[in-house]
Amino acid sequence: MMRWTLWAVFTITVARLAWVALDRTDLYPDEAQYWVWAQTPDWGYFSKPPMVAWLIALSTRLFGDSGPAVRLVAPLLHFATAMTIYGCARRLYGARTGFWSAVTYATLPGVTVSSMIMSTDAPMMLCWAVALLAFIEARASGDRRWWLVVGLAIGLGLLSKYAMGYWLLCAFLFLALYRGERRHLPMLLGATALGLIIYAPNFLWNYGNGFVSYHHTEANAALGGTLFHPEHLLAFFGAQFGVFGPLLFAALIVMIALAGRTVRDMRAALLICFTLPPLALMLGLSLLSRAQANWAAPAYIAATILVVAWLLAEGRRVIIIASIALHLAAALLVAVGLRNVAAVAGVTLPVKYDPLHRLQGWRSLGRAITAQLSQHPGALLMADDRELLAALMFYVKPHPLNALEWNPSGEVHDQFELAQRPALDLGANFVLVSQNPGGVAPILARFAAASPPQTITIFIGRTGAVASPAEQRHYTVYFLKGFKGFN
Repeated sequence: MMRWTLWAVFTITVARLAWVALDRTDLYPDEAQYWVWAQTPDWGYFSKPPMVAWLIALSTRLFGDSGPAVRLVAPLLHFATAMTIYGCARRLYGARTGFWSAVTYATLPGVTVSSMIMSTDAPMMLCWAVALLAFIEARASGDRRWWLVVGLAIGLGLLSKYAMGYWLLCAFLFLALYRGERRHLPMLLGATALGLIIYAPNFLWNYGNGFVSYHHTEANAALGGTLFHPEHLLAFFGAQFGVFGPLLFAALIVMIALAGRTVRDMRAALLICFTLPPLALMLGLSLLSRAQANWAAPAYIAATILVVAWLLAEGRRVIIIASIALHLAAALLVAVGLRNVAAVAGVTLPVKYDPLHRLQGWRSLGRAITAQLSQHPGALLMADDRELLAALMFYVKPHPLNALEWNPSGEVHDQFELAQRPALDLGANFVLVSQNPGGVAPILARFAAASPPQTITIFIGRTGAVASPAEQRHYTVYFLKGFKGFN
């Protein structure tokens, strides 16, 4: 079963690596931003801990500054996570359950998306799975070395994404609920201490930078003026059918609803404790504020094993197979392009229904701005939007790492504003790129002279007169002389 698992997950991973290597889509601005961070490896960044930048720094130094090199590590991390899930399921239920759990996880819609882009989720999910496997092995074998693995995974997980903290909540909840498990409390506390020591450099970086990462995380989950947002809750709940898969999430709901009958032993109880808390927390957050669909992703590591084991025990393997087939078909449609498939059938699908449409157009824009900068030797790049600036810093050649984000308030909203020193650019000339031409007047006022605006149109999908407004992005470009500073 180990061999079959390895080959199945390996085949899926090779297909994903091939798709990444084809470089059919541009980097999402967040990915480009992480690449910018990777140019100056540090212990922390404005909105995220450092692991994603470290991994990109490693892959791009080995394979060059290309989109595929930026994304290379993501499918490999999910390969390792799937094999770790095999180890968890085999220890709890046997090799057969391990095989189906690993293959099911490898084909989850959320994992497919996470394998196509480089984000903080991929390394954190691996750390979560490794910590869970070590936790299971430590309890079962009594070998204290597994607790060291737990601590190491916690620390690296926190350096990947702060959501790793939910793992600790789940583990301590499990020990609190079951008296017989409380004997492991001292070792779990020791592993937690080790994890926090490994994580400590990021805390110290935050201390030296006004705890900007923590404040950003707090702002992401900030409560709005309205106490409850049922529409956000419904949207988040519905999105989980897409993240975990419709059949699997429906099965998980049934399991939870019938917990008195479905949670039959300590194995299922443990997995429930590593599934429900992050899922419940995100459901509550979506009701009070908002939550992105992927924020509950760690719950599906244990949930995959839980649901697969239950379906196999109930003789419902056909549901697992149908779910895997459905997920693979959906992944193929996304990889080929929904609009391309629809076009074969003679249907013009609106661009908003293409899940990859936000990953298109940035390369073309980069070439256009490269040409603009070449006409003004020595000019620096400026943009008035974080995502726009990040994409341009990657796709403009040579990479304008000294670019400036317009920030007259002096407040820090992202890593660019945290790191840039506008006083050093006084008197310099800039090429300004904006998608908000109505708001550039304050920018022009801070320069000695400005050229007439030029408009660059980037097409997403069809081009020319047949392109709809949704298939076009318009950017305004100015050549500005004599920067006077933000104020």
